[in-house]
Amino acid sequence: MASRVREIHDALVSKKTSAREVLDGHLSIIKKRDLETHAFLDVHEERAYREAARVDEKIARGEKIDILAGIPVALKDNICVKGTRATAASKILEDYTAAYDAHVVEKLRLASAVIVGKTNLDEFAMGGSTENSAFGPTKNPHDSSRVAGGSSGGSAAAVASGMAPVALGSDTGGSIRQPASFCGVVGFKPSYGRVSRSGLIAMASSLDQIGTFASSVEDAEILFRAIEGKDPMDMTSVETHESVSDKKEYVIGVPEAFLASGPDARVLDLMQKSFKKAESQSASWRIKFEKIDLPSAPYALACYYIIMPAEVSSNLARFDGMRYAHRAKADTLFGAYERTREEGFGSEVKRRIAIGTYVLSHGYYDAYYLQAQRVRTLIVSDFTRAFEKVDAVVFPTTPSHAFKIGEKSSDPLAMYLEDIYTIQANLAGLPAISIPLGKVENLPVGIQFIGKRFGDYALLNFAKRFEAALA
Repeated sequence: MASRVREIHDALVSKKTSAREVLDGHLSIIKKRDLETHAFLDVHEERAYREAARVDEKIARGEKIDILAGIPVALKDNICVKGTRATAASKILEDYTAAYDAHVVEKLRLASAVIVGKTNLDEFAMGGSTENSAFGPTKNPHDSSRVAGGSSGGSAAAVASGMAPVALGSDTGGSIRQPASFCGVVGFKPSYGRVSRSGLIAMASSLDQIGTFASSVEDAEILFRAIEGKDPMDMTSVETHESVSDKKEYVIGVPEAFLASGPDARVLDLMQKSFKKAESQSASWRIKFEKIDLPSAPYALACYYIIMPAEVSSNLARFDGMRYAHRAKADTLFGAYERTREEGFGSEVKRRIAIGTYVLSHGYYDAYYLQAQRVRTLIVSDFTRAFEKVDAVVFPTTPSHAFKIGEKSSDPLAMYLEDIYTIQANLAGLPAISIPLGKVENLPVGIQFIGKRFGDYALLNFAKRFEAALA
């Protein structure tokens, strides 16, 4: 897949176009398509034109520009941009204006990228369809009767629709990779700690990770390269110096036992065809697929849906009407707390807070939360052992293609099962990428590769070769 970012960059440097014209084109697509798709919650048109003008001035002066300079970037609306709304798609933050830039936004500004606007999501990133947004669902660009995925559905739909060449999202249990699969784009979740979470509205702090959307692996890597790195405001962030060799052979682990009864048979068939195509495509490098065992994988979903709500319960305690945005009127302090949260939070957020509070409560902490953390350790150990033999592990990104809007809204368990192949990477802190695999019933599905902790560029290098083999 050709790099859209590099194509725009080359046109800017050669003065075949200007940053303003590039922005004009993308804003025109937003105006045409977003009335139906609803990928954006806010478009920062005036600010974006100022940012584009600064890039054009640099080019006019003959200055060298970064590869992201003048490139429109969409941001999921749980990432703070100073002076603009940061709603997390929740009524409780509907009128909240961010007081500072997230670290990734600071990095984008250093690269002179143009932040075009904020995209829709499931409320506080809790969901797999973007139907939980307080401001209405995002629709799949390939079929408006279907979901775009979630929780970063707006960012995925924006890239798939051509509204932005690249976008940022956050991934707690698959919230970048699942909508990337549903919308037919590339979605990359870096290793935990590789990108700062400072300025990301927290959902589950040990699982959240900011990552990238693009139409090609190369563009996802370009955006990742711009935002990664140590941040003193996030003590979980790390500075890594990854050395990537030009491998001639890749061994990919296939957890056949785990996949035996899960995905749509048509998705598995597409995966098998992609394996054969990749194995026969290149003379300069080889790929082998080997069966591996991940014995704890079947328990990952239950483990995730204990740890994640527990962290949600803690993180969302700050939204009490006293410090942020919406505050309900009441006669007592506790009455104000109660009414604010009743009015401000949607049903899925309330459900996860309730579950999290329960598993952390006296008498249940050891039985649920502590046991889940032990299972998490086993999952990490499974992958550590697997990576002694393989370079990456392959899964379908999702069990099937995008489902219809409203189809799973009344069945939380069915919705949670959408995460079955993506949550392992978050629990183990591993990098993972979803690449378009093909179509089922004319709807996109993706293939997912999970790499070694802090082996992000090694995974991206393999993903570029696999993508080229499928082209």
